[in-house]
Amino acid sequence: MGKKKKTSFQKIINSNQPVLVDFTATWCGPCKAMAPVLKEVSAEVGDIARIIKIDVDKNSAMAQKLGIRGVPTFILYKQGKVLWRESGMQSKQQLVNLIEKHA
Repeated sequence: MGKKKKTSFQKIINSNQPVLVDFTATWCGPCKAMAPVLKEVSAEVGDIARIIKIDVDKNSAMAQKLGIRGVPTFILYKQGKVLWRESGMQSKQQLVNLIEKHA
């Protein structure tokens, strides 16, 4: 089962459109606070990018492989490459500007 998920993750991040991955956890307060911000970012950038959430507790092997030490951690991918990576809360405008710059 883990292998199938990994394949689809690879497929998603290999896309020509930017993909913002939110590494999150259910117990994380700042992660919960980011949820409405990410909805706004998604509404603003529309189809130029994709935003996905990955629960580090349910995907611990992936989190470990990618060196996710704290949540929330955001990684922006395009064509399989990491374009940007940051831990901690981010502003809506910062994320929108980042996505638009790489779209």
